[in-house]
Amino acid sequence: MIDPTPEVRAAREAVLLELTQLPTAAGLEGRVMAYVDRWLAARADAVEVRRDDAGNYLVTQRAHDGRTPLMLATAHLDHPAFVVTGVEGGTLHAEFRGGVNDPYFTGAELEVIGPDDERAFATIASLDAEAKPFKRVTATLAAPAPWAKGCIARWRFPRAEIVDGCIHTDACDDLAAAAAALCAFGEMLGDPACTHVGLLFTVAEEVGFVGTIHAARNAWVPRDARLLCLENSRSFPHDSPIGGGAILRVGDRISVFTPELTNHLAHLFSAEAKRNPAFRWQRKLMPGGGCEASAFACYGYASTCICLPLGNYHNMQDIAGVDAGARPALVGREFVSVADFHSMVAMLHLAAQGIDRPLPETTAQLMERLYAERSFVLR
Repeated sequence: MIDPTPEVRAAREAVLLELTQLPTAAGLEGRVMAYVDRWLAARADAVEVRRDDAGNYLVTQRAHDGRTPLMLATAHLDHPAFVVTGVEGGTLHAEFRGGVNDPYFTGAELEVIGPDDERAFATIASLDAEAKPFKRVTATLAAPAPWAKGCIARWRFPRAEIVDGCIHTDACDDLAAAAAALCAFGEMLGDPACTHVGLLFTVAEEVGFVGTIHAARNAWVPRDARLLCLENSRSFPHDSPIGGGAILRVGDRISVFTPELTNHLAHLFSAEAKRNPAFRWQRKLMPGGGCEASAFACYGYASTCICLPLGNYHNMQDIAGVDAGARPALVGREFVSVADFHSMVAMLHLAAQGIDRPLPETTAQLMERLYAERSFVLR
């Protein structure tokens, strides 16, 4: 649905708000999985669901007509967070699974979430940044929490809210993208033009693409599938601004993605922008981090990425200012533009509808046409 009604927009934003507040960590994605399970169960008559032994999801449509699959949502279900390794009296021990710069740990407040949704609060007292494979912290508990071992702890923030067109929440990366995937896929169900579309959700991305690599090296995903990896990537105001539209990401710090797939999408999005002035999108390299599209490409899959420009990447406020020594390191809620979120959903619809249509002119045809028209200058 390229031009959603107010009711559809509100329904999408409700999913966005709920999903991005769920506690999650690499290897402990259970609460997000439970949400996805409920969502899929409500549509069981239309979808087929497979799970591998790592916890990854592969969702296809029962009405699939045999066309080459387009997996809309190679979105990971984890976010950088702490896993509690022990509790000794009023001291909590935890390892941090993800990437956050050392200064942000100093004196930060944590929320510990128990198996029955109990809550405890703690303040970081020390950081062992050299511990392997993950940084380790000790934290002082505000009240006893003997149940906490094995539980998730995360930065302590207020409830999520939408302010001035942006959602400020615990974990946009990558739960906002997972929300966009669920919304787009749900809207496509029942559309005969979109039966080739599926979902792929992965686990443990924040500790090195572990779920993705597991799926790829075991050929669990069909080899001919086209993968649109969805991400939230650090915004740079003068290059990839929040509010400028979701981003067709052509590469990351590891690699460039499959050119043919990326170029096809760029054509679809450019054509829509000419048709519909309200549609906004960007095309950027986004070299600040790694993306699952690089991992899948490494294993021979056609893959590219659509991402949301992200504020407070990995919950770090003003990374550049902190690195320059201009401000203290403080954690904060991640934020993305709600308009960009709807832009991402629209891009997924456009990809689904247009990925199998031949382009008016391929890049190779363009080159041949230019040569035919202008090679006379070489004579």
